[in-house]
Amino acid sequence: MGSDAASWGEDDMNSAADTIGGGRDALGATSGRMVALARLGIGLAQGIVLYLLMRTTEGDGATWSSRNPELFAAMLLPALFLPPVLLAGVGRLRIAILAAWAGVAATVLAGLAWHDIARQSGMDREPTFPLFAFSAVALFIAHHLILPADRERRLIASFAAYFDAAWMAGVQLAASIAFAGVFWLLLFLGAALFNVIGLRFLGELLRQGWFFLPLTGLAFATAVHLTDVRDGLIRGVRTIALMLLSWLLLVLTVLVGAFLIALPFTGLDGLWETGSATALVLSAVGVMIVLINAAYQDGRPENLPPAVLRVAVQVAAVLLVPLVGIAVWGLALRIGQHGLTPDRIIAAACALIGALHAGGYAHAAAATLRSGTRWMAPLERTNIAGAVASVLAILALFSPVADPARLSVADQMARLERGQVAADRFDYDFLQQSSGKTGHAALARLAASDDPVIAARAKAAQDQIVFNDPSESQDVRPIIDTLDGAPALPEPFFEIVGETEDARSDCRAPGDCLAVLGPSLGFPQGDVLLVQAGTVTVFSEDAEYGTYWSRGYFVPVVCGGRPAVDARDLLRQGRLRAADHSRPALETGSGVPAELVASARPRC
Repeated sequence: MGSDAASWGEDDMNSAADTIGGGRDALGATSGRMVALARLGIGLAQGIVLYLLMRTTEGDGATWSSRNPELFAAMLLPALFLPPVLLAGVGRLRIAILAAWAGVAATVLAGLAWHDIARQSGMDREPTFPLFAFSAVALFIAHHLILPADRERRLIASFAAYFDAAWMAGVQLAASIAFAGVFWLLLFLGAALFNVIGLRFLGELLRQGWFFLPLTGLAFATAVHLTDVRDGLIRGVRTIALMLLSWLLLVLTVLVGAFLIALPFTGLDGLWETGSATALVLSAVGVMIVLINAAYQDGRPENLPPAVLRVAVQVAAVLLVPLVGIAVWGLALRIGQHGLTPDRIIAAACALIGALHAGGYAHAAAATLRSGTRWMAPLERTNIAGAVASVLAILALFSPVADPARLSVADQMARLERGQVAADRFDYDFLQQSSGKTGHAALARLAASDDPVIAARAKAAQDQIVFNDPSESQDVRPIIDTLDGAPALPEPFFEIVGETEDARSDCRAPGDCLAVLGPSLGFPQGDVLLVQAGTVTVFSEDAEYGTYWSRGYFVPVVCGGRPAVDARDLLRQGRLRAADHSRPALETGSGVPAELVASARPRC
């Protein structure tokens, strides 16, 4: 370890000089000061752009971002992720390569964001969390495929160059984020100290978007430049991190080995019962791949780990195969039972990437035992192929090429058409709530089906969610109908006060809701019953304020029952009435009174 530390210290100085020199070569005669100014400018520009985008979300009623969600998302994603690419590329990539790569990255990010919004239904459309997470992963991998290739002026660089660039960037990114976080903690501490003596200007300033967003961009850019200049220190931190992670591989290998040995005695039932077996096992696969690479490092003989860790790497490489096999088996069982969903498609893509690594790593372990080749050398080709495959998979999943929602809807509809799933057990709610416009189009086709059960259930699913138009103000008058010849509803009943989750807020179109005065059904004076497809909500008058509040709701029909029944039809048929004045219950004609549920938000 001592000789390694000494060699690292010597390498630090050389690498730092090489890095600064390489930056000058990449930018011609640009000095380190110009690189610093460029990075600060990028950080400041990112903060300003994010502030301007934030302003588009503010205001009463419909905002620009809500009226143009696709355009807003297509601007937001590049504004978040493109500046870090530029910060990492300035001084390291040639200007022409950096400009071309930035243009491609911005275009792809904007396209992915646009598609993410365009495929959603309703009015309140926002970029999804998986888009942010997977876009960040793809961008990190792609950048560190391009950077070493440009340095070595080759299409595919050496594995040592890929390893050095990626792990250095990982440590640099973590350090920069930590620096920005501590920077803000110090500012908040300073604001608290000023508040103690009655000076609140700093605290007020930190809450202003025009101040804290550009300042955060500057802090992050400063951290990136400082860690870049002190390249040797970052390499030292990386060395320590790799050493610690390498020994953690030994722990994980023992745990995974014991788990696999115990499986024949315990069976897989307990694992399947968790409902998240595939995600759990794939997480273990991902962690093990990272730890194997931490121990292998760049594969150079002088960086070989101790003998015990070399054994752990080879054993872990073999253990990946059964682990991935269990994940694929569990995923196949779930898909066979319930069909495809977006989550299962993403999990399948992750399983394929895991299988690629498992096969390559197992081959590397076998090759090491069979011949005198360099220890685990085939692992390097596997990593490069896996990186490229990961980027391509993410691009396919979050674009129209392999849109998980589209594929899932097609599979679910095919299962229904083949009779693989019965009409009364089909997941209509998935089409309405979890598959965007594609699912809504499929649900509309089912609602027009000649099969009465399919049509009724599809229509019931369509009635469960009514998307509110954000261009309408919150105090918009709900559309509530009454029965022919029934007394008019009191005017205060149409005023929604305070409760954003009020059932009346769902009454946006004629026919959505019927209402009747309580006494006509045997309820007390001052009550109004709001009847929707699957629920009957009881509103009582607040005499002091002249408003109506929700006392609870009944579920007079079984959601997704057989056959589907609409509570509004029960009201029109005269089958709804109070069951007993001594307790809040509703007779529906079925012989079993519905009990009042103490909740202000009915959901079937």
